[in-house]
Amino acid sequence: MDDIKQIIHSLKTIMDENRSFLIELDSAMGDGDLGITMTNAFSAADLESEKSDENIPGKFLMKLGMTIAKAAPSTMGTLIATGFMRGGKAIGENSTIGLNELQIFLEAFVQGIMERGKSKPGNKTIIDTLNPAALSLTQANTENKQLKEAVLIAFTAAQKGLEDSTQMKAEFGRAAYYQNDSIGKQDAGATVGLLIIEAFKEYICK
Repeated sequence: MDDIKQIIHSLKTIMDENRSFLIELDSAMGDGDLGITMTNAFSAADLESEKSDENIPGKFLMKLGMTIAKAAPSTMGTLIATGFMRGGKAIGENSTIGLNELQIFLEAFVQGIMERGKSKPGNKTIIDTLNPAALSLTQANTENKQLKEAVLIAFTAAQKGLEDSTQMKAEFGRAAYYQNDSIGKQDAGATVGLLIIEAFKEYICK
């Protein structure tokens, strides 16, 4: 559980560090509050993590999802909260989290966001960075790779996903109003997805 709590702290830290950058990106094609939303969400999650005495990872992650939902009741906050709740539920009663459990968590995380947001890969959203990462973890697990190597591969896949999504046309949220003008602009939501994977990498691969 200590490792999971440290990852949550890593998520808080990376969102704090990128707050202004996310605001800048979101201001170009959104309402400019994404940096605030993400810092609120993960600050609340980190605080809950510090005081929680839950020792079952899945239940712990579900509780964090509920905390995020209350702290950041915006579209992105709700999607992230759904991801945590779905991912935690998918892990079930497992007492530890290795590559297999991380793969299950991220797959359910992505599926939850797609279902809640009614989005899919290619829509220029957070899915376009998280889904490649999830697929790469599945492949790495199939190939019996070590956790650190698998997470590094997942981060590279998320980076490529962000690069690819920049050339897509936005089809969801305020960014969709820009139609073809959104092509070539970095998506704030996709950037959040990359930052989430980066936070896992920063702790697991340190």
